[in-house]
Amino acid sequence: MAERIPIASDHAGFEMKEKLVAVLRKRGFEVDDLGAQSDASSDYSDYAHPLAEQISAGKAKRGVLLCGSGIGMEIAANRHKGVRAATIWNPEIAELARKHNDLNVLVLPARFIGEADAEQILETWLATEFEGGRHQRRVEKIESSTMPVNSR
Repeated sequence: MAERIPIASDHAGFEMKEKLVAVLRKRGFEVDDLGAQSDASSDYSDYAHPLAEQISAGKAKRGVLLCGSGIGMEIAANRHKGVRAATIWNPEIAELARKHNDLNVLVLPARFIGEADAEQILETWLATEFEGGRHQRRVEKIESSTMPVNSR
């Protein structure tokens, strides 16, 4: 059974998202396109939260978000338990984020990278496995934190 990967963007990431949906399908993934469905102005949080909720609830192992800078999507997605989202600008960081941080939500800054770069970042992120070991302990510490973020 093919892995299901949810993907979403706001208006700024719409065109690139459409290209990446095709890449994912070509690679054999079941794609759950959560929108946006056009380049009409929209709010990134309306797309980040539903995707992150799927990851948090265990309905998908990993997902992809796109917006202009990536930052809004990243912030919104990381509000959900178990989500480790980061804005990734190149394949090397995509590889390290998977190996060392078990990055489960790839966020792409659509206004700052080209389509070829986005595809290469996606391919690297998909192909890279989490190393575990000492990195597992670190990820567990992220997930087990009970201290409110604002009190640090």
